[in-house]
Amino acid sequence: MKDDTTWIDAKGLLCPLPVLRLRKVLEGLPSGAVALLEATDRASWVDVPHFCAQTGHEMISAEERDGVLTYLVRRK
Repeated sequence: MKDDTTWIDAKGLLCPLPVLRLRKVLEGLPSGAVALLEATDRASWVDVPHFCAQTGHEMISAEERDGVLTYLVRRK
């Protein structure tokens, strides 16, 4: 993770809270900035890509490791 990446800890939060946190953080970042979202809610696996498609933000990556779903999203 680059030093200028904004980290969002949404572990333990249920739908729709991980996406709402991501949206709020992205709104406060400049265009092109990157946020890293960590979540444990399985629904985020569908919700985050859908959110990015609807809003125009770029989902750089999505992966799961040890039950934690990690998303890198670039603000449009």
